[in-house]
Amino acid sequence: MTLARTVDVVPSLLSADFSRLAAELRRVQDGGAEWVTVDAMDGHFVPNLSFGPDLVRAVKRLSPLRVDAHLMVTNPEAAAPWFVKAGADRVIFHLEACPEPEPLLRALRGQGVEAGVAVKPGTPVDGLLPLLAQSDLALVMTVEPGFGGAAFLSAMLPKISALRRALDAGALPCRLQADGGINLETVEAAASAGADVLVAGHGVFGNPDPAAAIRTLRAKAQAAYSGRAG
Repeated sequence: MTLARTVDVVPSLLSADFSRLAAELRRVQDGGAEWVTVDAMDGHFVPNLSFGPDLVRAVKRLSPLRVDAHLMVTNPEAAAPWFVKAGADRVIFHLEACPEPEPLLRALRGQGVEAGVAVKPGTPVDGLLPLLAQSDLALVMTVEPGFGGAAFLSAMLPKISALRRALDAGALPCRLQADGGINLETVEAAASAGADVLVAGHGVFGNPDPAAAIRTLRAKAQAAYSGRAG
């Protein structure tokens, strides 16, 4: 069964100008964004250091936008509570870093927070399949995680399609997110494969008009996704 979906474009703050964070948040909100992503990196799980819970707090203080915390860390069980306490609305952790994901999924959802599981490009999606019914979101990385602005990996499209088939077959409400290299040239391919949440960093904030970029990305993605479903 194919469920009708409204496609979301979620700006990644990794590409935002932090000298004017409040203005950046207003601009993406003007474009119709309802979420932003905070990419938390520990320098071990991925080769970069980035944001902690304080950025989540800042976003919640400055904006009504919901916060998607993507934990690219070696110990998500320890890190997740800090992001929940800071006000994250959804916490995504990596399957590679969490050999027993079910307890963390239950703990997050038990606190009223959406819970998601992600895989890197080199990880098969087989491990995600038994978790879809327990998850609010499944994430396929379409770049090697760690740095913004990387090129989209089209080899990940079959993984997205496989997860979409499983979700549709079970009529599961779990969202399917593609993150990495999403821009005007790649968004339609990701949505056509079945992603209904598209994370875009440079594809939004690298545009002189981020609000217009979001509107265009969303229109392209919605048409591609609906064309696939139809």
